[in-house]
Amino acid sequence: MARHRLDPAPGGVTDVFSRDLPPVLTVDPGDTVVVRSLDASGHLERQRVPGETKPRLISPSRGHCLAGPIAVRGARPGTMLAVRLVDLRPDDWGWTVAGARDIPLNRRLGVLDGPPSWLLWELDPEKGTGTDQHGRTVRLAPFLGVIGVAPAEPGEHSTIPPRPSSGGNIDCRDLVAGSTLYLPVNVPDALLFLGDGHAAQGDGEVSGTAVECAMTTEVVLDLVTDAPVRGVHAVTPGGRITFGFAADLNDAMADALGAMLDWLQSRYGIGRAEALALASPTVDLRVTQVANDVWGVHAVLPDGAIQ
Repeated sequence: MARHRLDPAPGGVTDVFSRDLPPVLTVDPGDTVVVRSLDASGHLERQRVPGETKPRLISPSRGHCLAGPIAVRGARPGTMLAVRLVDLRPDDWGWTVAGARDIPLNRRLGVLDGPPSWLLWELDPEKGTGTDQHGRTVRLAPFLGVIGVAPAEPGEHSTIPPRPSSGGNIDCRDLVAGSTLYLPVNVPDALLFLGDGHAAQGDGEVSGTAVECAMTTEVVLDLVTDAPVRGVHAVTPGGRITFGFAADLNDAMADALGAMLDWLQSRYGIGRAEALALASPTVDLRVTQVANDVWGVHAVLPDGAIQ
């Protein structure tokens, strides 16, 4: 199996999802790709003071600064792309901002009366810590906010909302190293996009940003034809995860839970009602994110919950 390297450069990044973009890299199933992605804003230089304006690789930008698309030979609609996250290493700085957008949540929380509030983080990947300009320290748990494939529909599509059919801006903090994310393939060669490094984030990404940072990610890409769940799902070091994305929180919850019932039925050979009964004492429902135009909910079946 081959090993590839992809670094951010003009022509090698994008701020939209599209099936019409030419691949910046083509790999075979089982190949490893080491991707260095810039932060979501595509900063080319580190900030020295919180909120400082610095040059960007894509300016003006319509969405996240993403690496890709990466083509995977042999991927066809009806198969699943398996993205195995081997290693994720954040750069040495990051940022978080709150109150930067006039959205209903920010209005309700009363954070729009003054200027946005910025935190500038010094990141230490070796120690696994991030320290802001005020001396407060948090534990790092790096992951990529955006991992998605090209939608089936032609044209350009925003990177902001995650999509049930293609993933994207999932913002699930459980997708750490050791996880495998499964994405439905919609177009030939899949066309994978990834980026939006997060050094740390809580469930919800409540300010609309995490600890945003550049990231070096090692992934192994493979194809699966017999996945137990047809939609976006994952196996992580902590357990199995299914996702729901919708404008209504109830719909997002029901989609995530419904996909988990599919998995339980397939795994244990049981009916739908019995799967729901088994899920009730074992499955956790979490709000993935509230920041991306649609709600995200993930259902988690922890390892060892069912013996």
